[in-house]
Amino acid sequence: MTLPQWLSIATLIGMMGLFVWGRFRYDVTAIIALLAGLALGVVEWEDAFTGFSDDIVIIVGSALIVSAAIQRSGVIEAVLGRVTQYTTQVPSRLLLLTTTVGVLSAMIKNVGALAMLMPAAFQLARKNQTSPAVYLMPMSFASLLGGLMTLIGTSPNIIVSRVREDMTGEPFGMFDYFPTGFGLLIVGLIFLRFSYRLLPTDRQATAQLGDALDISAYVTEVTVPADSPAIGETVAEFGERHDNEVSITGLIRGNMRGEASAYVRLHEGDLLILGGEPDALERVISFDRLVLDGEDRSGLDQGDGIGVLEAVIKADSQLVGRTAGRMLLHERFGINLIAVSRAGEQMTHRIGETVLQAGDVIVLQGPIDLLPDRLGQLGALPLAQRSIRLGASRRGLLPLAILAVTIPLTAMGIVPVALAFFAAAALMIITGALPVDEAYEAVDWPILIMLGALIPVSASLEATGAATVIADHLAIFAAQLPAWGAVAMILVTAMAVTPFLNNAATVLVMAPIAAVFAQQLGYRPEPFLIAIAVGAGCDFLTPIGHQCNTLVFGPGGYRFSDYARLGAPLSLLVILLGTPLILWTWPI
Repeated sequence: MTLPQWLSIATLIGMMGLFVWGRFRYDVTAIIALLAGLALGVVEWEDAFTGFSDDIVIIVGSALIVSAAIQRSGVIEAVLGRVTQYTTQVPSRLLLLTTTVGVLSAMIKNVGALAMLMPAAFQLARKNQTSPAVYLMPMSFASLLGGLMTLIGTSPNIIVSRVREDMTGEPFGMFDYFPTGFGLLIVGLIFLRFSYRLLPTDRQATAQLGDALDISAYVTEVTVPADSPAIGETVAEFGERHDNEVSITGLIRGNMRGEASAYVRLHEGDLLILGGEPDALERVISFDRLVLDGEDRSGLDQGDGIGVLEAVIKADSQLVGRTAGRMLLHERFGINLIAVSRAGEQMTHRIGETVLQAGDVIVLQGPIDLLPDRLGQLGALPLAQRSIRLGASRRGLLPLAILAVTIPLTAMGIVPVALAFFAAAALMIITGALPVDEAYEAVDWPILIMLGALIPVSASLEATGAATVIADHLAIFAAQLPAWGAVAMILVTAMAVTPFLNNAATVLVMAPIAAVFAQQLGYRPEPFLIAIAVGAGCDFLTPIGHQCNTLVFGPGGYRFSDYARLGAPLSLLVILLGTPLILWTWPI
């Protein structure tokens, strides 16, 4: 071995040690590895920042923005809400949730698909009077399996596609992963449908500030427009259609204030006082196309920089004992009061006519950069730990339409994947489907930093010949194995390493080695690259190997050991079925 090869391998071992140690976040560890590579001379100075211009970084960042726009549209949640009306038992609802998140994960980033459907899981858990833990971990695992089906579903698929392009001149296509991923998803869904009972049912979510304040019944004011499906329904029918998650506590028609009797039919132009939890109110308003009070006021056009904030009225606030109408909040402060919650009381007055009290929780809408100052002037404390979507505009089917055009263009090879998804992300912002501020928040910057920093380090393994040296040693051992045993070995190794490195880092480290390993054995590289992607994308044993598992860890109230209870048998299934599926799709 040459000195550069020793130094390259030393850099790799040191980086893996830092990942396992966990002292530094993964993006910082990647930067340390890049600096070490530059200092030791295994990464050339001119190559130091080539990773940040790589297509991988563009695709991952753009896919996160597209996912956020789809999530914000609310269309998937609305459709799912309709379908769940026809399912009542936990197993059937679990199958519906896992199937939905699995399919969506093939079209958008799997972490985005999971985040989109988590509120629905909480809603169904309340209806079934069971712990959300029953739904959340199976949904996370289903999202990981669903992400295996397409190029954009998960970062490992994107990275191995680039490695194949470097080796053969041809990247993996959008649906080259589909046969293997689809087979694993089907088996996984069946397993999760019957094996969810392995999970403990006594887990409780981590308490949030909103829970401590017992904020459960906001009231807000909406108008019924001409195109609303609520027109012609009685108050009772309206409530039943929405599973009684919200209630009409007051109804105003013209200049007449009427009782919200169960048999009163709703007409165009009716002004409704709705009560319910914030998420439920947001879903009903979006699905029925109701017009939230204040949406049509000048100065607040739902463009970039307009948002909502939840706050508590202090005892010395100038709002105490006064109404929003008399305070002229919009005229004097440039903000709207769109919802109020008061413990132990169901309010029936119009929002602008409600006399506010100390301790009331309010939702204000206005310019994001001005809201904190306005709260200080009014004497209210923001609830920064709890975000809500009530009052945030949506663009319905537009994000889905953009995605529906993007995927065929990439699948048919008309437009390169990086360009297509960059254009899709830009269109989401330009059309208002996702405000600029939310687009920046949607991007997982640490992941992009890690990718950009590790790509040159990964390339150094090939440039110095270190990947060949490692592959030679692996080939000596694998020469005694049949072809399926060699593929299975790579698959198991990737699954074992991912919890300690991070799925993207695992692929960046192992993919070049696996490709050379295949060449040494005289095999095609594709089955080994697919095995790396599957192994790195299937961390079912820990909450830290993939963002999806981390996302449900707190809300599900899980313990570290809970993941292995459900994940260990599922990992075994992936190994036993994934290996023949890979070899059937990509002959050795």
